Amino acid sequence: MHRTLFPLLTAVLVLAGCAGGPGGQVIVERAGDELLKLRAGPGLGYRVLLGLPDGTALRRQGCVTEMGQLWCRVSPVSAPRIVGYVSADYLSER
Repeated sequence: MHRTLFPLLTAVLVLAGCAGGPGGQVIVERAGDELLKLRAGPGLGYRVLLGLPDGTALRRQGCVTEMGQLWCRVSPVSAPRIVGYVSADYLSER
């Protein structure tokens, strides 16, 4: 059983969008005319810190699931001291 469980768990983590792991660089995509909201925490109830346009380069520091939504802790490459959370739905690997 352990032989099949480990590959299955690995596949789930890869599909969850954090296969690149912490420190991976991603870009904002599909935000459209709306800016992607960088939030103080992983969820819609947290305050908005910044609005990020499509094409913004981010450094991913890890991801968590809250209320069925995958949120990634990120910082803009151009402003590494600013740290917050964005929905993984709007991130793309470089």
